[in-house]
Order: sequence, then structure tokens, then C-alpha cells
Amino acid sequence: MNNKPVQKVVIAGGGSAGWMVAAALSKLLNKSLDISLIESEEIGRIGVGEATIPPLKTFNQLLGINEQDFMKSCQSTFKLGIEFKNWGQKGDSYIHSFGETGKICWAGEFQHFWLAGQMKGQKEAFGDYCLELKAAQQGKFGMADLNKINYAYHLDAGHYAEYLKKFAINNGLKRIEGKIVDVNLHSESGFIQSLLMQDGSVIEGDLFVDCTGFVGRLIEGALHTGYESYGHLLPCDAAIAVQSEKFGEPRPYTQSIAHDFGWQWRIPLQNRVGNGLVFCHRYTTDDEAISLLLDNLESPAITEPRVLKYHTGRRIKGWNKNCVAIGLSSGFLEPVESTAIHLIMASVLRLMRLFPHQQIKQSNIDEYNNQSKEEMERIRDFIILHYKATERDDSPFWRFCKNMEVPETLSHRINLFKDTGRVCITQTELFKIDSWTQVMMGQRIMPEQYHQIVDQMKEGELGRFLSQLRASVDRDLMHMPTHQQFINQYCKAH
Repeated sequence: MNNKPVQKVVIAGGGSAGWMVAAALSKLLNKSLDISLIESEEIGRIGVGEATIPPLKTFNQLLGINEQDFMKSCQSTFKLGIEFKNWGQKGDSYIHSFGETGKICWAGEFQHFWLAGQMKGQKEAFGDYCLELKAAQQGKFGMADLNKINYAYHLDAGHYAEYLKKFAINNGLKRIEGKIVDVNLHSESGFIQSLLMQDGSVIEGDLFVDCTGFVGRLIEGALHTGYESYGHLLPCDAAIAVQSEKFGEPRPYTQSIAHDFGWQWRIPLQNRVGNGLVFCHRYTTDDEAISLLLDNLESPAITEPRVLKYHTGRRIKGWNKNCVAIGLSSGFLEPVESTAIHLIMASVLRLMRLFPHQQIKQSNIDEYNNQSKEEMERIRDFIILHYKATERDDSPFWRFCKNMEVPETLSHRINLFKDTGRVCITQTELFKIDSWTQVMMGQRIMPEQYHQIVDQMKEGELGRFLSQLRASVDRDLMHMPTHQQFINQYCKAH
């Protein structure tokens, strides 16, 4: 069976994952494939993820999606980063922005120049050298040819799935309504042969994409692939989601507010606010968590709170035999850095690059799984950093986080930054030097030294260099409209 050319692709499940897979395959590979998607109106979508990160722009561009049309349809606003409150200590606040801070040279990143400036009496904050961060603080947004601002979106995940659904169907995808009741495996190879539907129909395929959410109906239910837990590294195991009324002008950033047993998100859309609380059952109850979230909404709730239980970790194989798991069926990392939709996108692009047109080869599967594992572990480490890098000891939850064991890869990065001010990352990593630097310094991990290349600068040269960078940021900011003004003229939803 694994010697057959792949001609028929069956996507099991809709939602953001299913329709992102469907949109990409139908647009970019449809000439050579027969693609169908099975979805049941009776099975609800989780659809909590409403904040994204910049690579989604590239995905939409690849599909030829018009940004203004997409943003109007999805009630979208712009996102320049995430504001973290109370993470290092209670009362702390910093922004992890999407921009590049300052300038780098061959020997060292910008933090070395900034650190030297601080030691020589400069008072300006690290973020004063980043346009995206300053624009976020001032509630501004704008785009210009010379000013390449780096941004993402806040969007309605349900509307995004519907938008991609229309897009995929227009590109020839076949949607099948119904529930899967059984998965038929080939008696010799163990590959998935077909899916039995509730109405008795049988849907055959050569490659199956499992987008059935946490349950993993194909990848786990049928193929028993196995799961690697990250629960000992990321203690939170539940989230509550609730929507509330629009509150003032939308901020051009997501908020992440730490509480005694987890953290709260606020995501401003054009028509409402997405809210939630990520928490750990070891330290609280559902009722207490719901009460805390509702007490900390900025505007009245317009939906009932929904509690979602989850288990952080990853499927041991994202691709097993002729089944590829994408979305929650492949694993889950909590949304503190808005990576859920990104991980779907990355999996879709990886599948397309490694697509088995002629036949399914084990070496191809292994490469997909190796890349998936590495990506998941790198992002996992960055998320763990937020919990580990805390000075809070005011609650059992934060005492646990502060003292927990972390992967050696993360421990090394923290120590290297503390000792030398350096962040060494690989080319393929999602979160670059600016991200690591902003979170570590934002949560009070400060380097003990800077690279000595800075001391090669002549007297007064460092001060002039820093002031020129600040002036450049301020000039760009001066001409930028407010976030709301830009939305009104660019993508206001009807």
C-alpha cells in the first residue's frame, strides 16, 4: 500500500487546523490531487486562539489572500507584541514586541551596546530603541514603504476558519458533512485504508490528515502513536475562555497578566474582546478560576465561560504511516506566546515541502518528524522561560515555577545570557534573539557583562550611536496614526 502514488488526500476535521490545511493544499497542490475534508456541524470547534504571530502574514500571502479583505472578514486588529504584567514580580510590566531593537554588529547584538550605555549613565529603556514596542506603548500603528513594521493579527478564529473554508471550496476542495465512526486499517501495512461514516458511507484515501483536535481520532485512536508529556515542565493544565464587549479603542498588542495560579489573556478585536485564563488545577478549582477571570474583565461578558482541559506535550510522531496530525491532534503548547495557529501553519508548510507525490517513504516521514520535534522543543523552552524566570514567591504556583527543573537546553541559554549577554540561536528557530532578550531582561535576568567590542568605540561615539537610533524611532512614530485611525481607513469591518 505504501508503494501507491498519493492522489487522494482526506482531511478529518475542520476548525482552524483543517481549513488551513485545506486552503493551502487546494490552492497550491490541487492540480495533482483529489482533496476532501470531513466536518460535522454537530462537533463544535475549540476556536479559542485569536492572537497570532508575524509568520501568518507570509502564509496568507502565499495563498494570495488580500489582507484588507481577510481583516474585515475576521474582525481583525493589528498586533505588535504582547504586554506581560506581574511575571517577574508583582507590579512589573514589559512588552515582548515583534520588532528589531537597535542595530547589531559582527561581534555582538544590540543589547551589548545598550548595557554599556547603561553602565556609562544612559537612562533610556531597552525598548526605546524598538519602533514596534514604542508604537504599542503609544497605541499607534502604520505601514510605509521605508518603515517596515513587523506585525501580526488579532482575529476571530471561527471567522478565519469560515474564510478559509470558502477559499478552499472555491479552489476545488470537496467538503463532506458527517461523523467518522470507525477507521479501517490495511491488514498488512497497518496504513489507514478508509473512514467509515455514520451514514454508512466509506471514504477511501491515500494520505489522511488528522485535524480532529485533542482526541486525535486517527493518529491516536486508530494508530496508537503515543504522546510525550510536557506536564512536568509546563504545569498549567486548563484554560477558561470568555468573550466580552468591545472596550474603548483596541490596543495594538495582546495582554498577558499573571495571577496567583496562572495568567490571563486579553485580545482586542474590532467588535469585542477575547479573554481567558490559563491555570493549574493543583493550585485552584474551576470555580475559583472562573470567578477570578470574570472579576478581571474590562467590559461585560457576552458569552458563558468555557473550561478547556488540556495536556501539554506532543504526539511522538506527527506523521505515522499514512496519517499526518496537524493542530491540537499533533500536540499542544499553551498560548502564552500565541503559537497555536503558527504551529498549524508550520506543519502545513512542512507537509507541502515533503509531500509524498510518488509514494510514502519512511525517510520522508522521519524528516518531517525530526523537524516537528525540534520546532516543538525550541518553542517549549521559550514558553518555559516565562515561568522559570520569575522572582515571585508569593503563591505556591509561582514558588513551584521558580524552583522547577528545566531542560538543559534552556538552562544553558539562561546562564549564557546572564554570564555574557549573548543569545545563541539556530537559523531555523521561530523566536529570534530580540525575543529571548526582551523576555529575559523583562523578567529581571540581566547580563553581568557586555562584549568588549563596545569599548573599542571612541569617546562619545556610543552616546551618539544610541541617540541616533532613538531619534530614528521617534521620527517614525511621529508620522504614525493611532491604531484605531489606521483600522478605520484600512480594514474596518462592516
